[in-house]
Amino acid sequence: MICAIHQPQTFPWLGYIAKIIQSDIFVILENVQFKKNEWQNRNRIKTVAGTQWLTVPVIHKFGQYINEVQINSSSNWQHKHIQALKTNYGKAKYYSNLMPEIEQLYSQDWLNLAEFNLAGIRWILEKLTICTPVIVASEIGELKNNPDISPDDRLILITKLMQADTYLSGAGGHDYLKTDLFPKNNLQLKFQIFEHPEYQQLHGDFISHLSALDLLFNEGSNARSIIEGGIR
Repeated sequence: MICAIHQPQTFPWLGYIAKIIQSDIFVILENVQFKKNEWQNRNRIKTVAGTQWLTVPVIHKFGQYINEVQINSSSNWQHKHIQALKTNYGKAKYYSNLMPEIEQLYSQDWLNLAEFNLAGIRWILEKLTICTPVIVASEIGELKNNPDISPDDRLILITKLMQADTYLSGAGGHDYLKTDLFPKNNLQLKFQIFEHPEYQQLHGDFISHLSALDLLFNEGSNARSIIEGGIR
C-alpha cells in the first residue's frame, strides 16, 4: 500500500495529481510551516502573452502553519481569478462545462487558505474521477502528540499510521530525505518519476508545469489519461 504526503497547493500542477493517482492514500500536510512565494497560495495559467499567476492574497506571520494562514479578503481576488480564467480560456473546448462549477467554488466566502486549496484539489480529483482517499494531517490525532517531530520522522509516522508499507516521494525528495530511515522503519521508499506530457493548448506553443486547470479546460474528459501517460 502506497502513501504520499504533500502540502496543499492552489490548483496544483499535473505532477501533484499524478502522485495522488499513484497512491492508495494521500495525506494533505497542512500543519507545517507556510512558505511564501512558492505554490501554496498561487499557480500559473496560460495566456496569449505567456503565463500568469493566480495568486490568493494572504495575511500571515513568519512561522505560521499553512492551516493557520488567512486569506486577505480586502482585495477582490476571486473576481480577478474568474476574469483571468474567462479571458484566457473562454474559447477552450471544455470551458462551458467547467466554468460554472469553478465560479461556484470561488463564490464561497473563503477565509482560510488551506480550506480553499483543499476544496480546489478535491474538485480537480472529482473532475478526473480519481477516488484516492484524501486525509488531512491535522486530523490525525497521533501527530498532535508529537509536535516536535522531525520532518523525516513525521513522514514515516504518517505512512505507518495510514497502514501503508511504501512512501512515495516527489523527485525533489532526493535532495532532502534521509533515505536510510525508511528501510530502518520497515518502509519502502519510492521516488516519483513523472515526464510532463504535452496536450492541446490555446495561445501558441506548448507550456508545461501549469495548473491542472489548463489541462482540464483544454482536454476535459481526456485529462486523466494524459496525466497517466506521464507516469513512469
